[in-house]
Amino acid sequence: MEQYDYQTIKNKSKGLFRDRGSKFLAFAYPVYTEDEIREILDYLRREYHDARHHCYAWRLGAGKELLRANDDKEPSGTAGRPVLGQIEKHSLTNILIVVVRYFGGTLLGRGGLINAYRSAAADAIANSDIITRTVDQLLRIKFPYTAMNKVMRVLKEEQAEQLGQEFDKDCTIKVGIPRKKCEKLTGRLNMIEQVTIRKLSINY
Repeated sequence: MEQYDYQTIKNKSKGLFRDRGSKFLAFAYPVYTEDEIREILDYLRREYHDARHHCYAWRLGAGKELLRANDDKEPSGTAGRPVLGQIEKHSLTNILIVVVRYFGGTLLGRGGLINAYRSAAADAIANSDIITRTVDQLLRIKFPYTAMNKVMRVLKEEQAEQLGQEFDKDCTIKVGIPRKKCEKLTGRLNMIEQVTIRKLSINY
């Protein structure tokens, strides 16, 4: 099933939860690739190198198909999973939440840990701006100069975003269009003589 839009956070946000001396710092980031996630995790491990745990969860893709949760040596299921639960509760994707724990000397128990990680993640989300983004289809359109006016008129009327262009023997234009509008745009362009269209990647 094609996904046309999704919810994520607009910018980085922070959250905080304290319990019996332990401090839980939460950091939420909008992310789009696993490489980006690894860079952020490496940065936070360096920045908060004196913390005992760096637990996290993330979800990627408009269809929310990629996800992971990590307890970073906390008891299994007490850290990453509660953080992921908050991501799921708010129907978010393309998001990473990392909770950095400073141990306060008192063991919190399994229930206490679950509550702490869940509450820290919830606070980071509460402090963020949740937005809806459209899923765009990228297209490469090739056509002769004689078709320029017709092609440009269609692109303007369908509100396609021009992302690049090359003018050589023929004209090549790269555009982005919300996925739900793609079929109408390609249908209109295919009616213009000597126009060829190639679908590129999906842009989240």
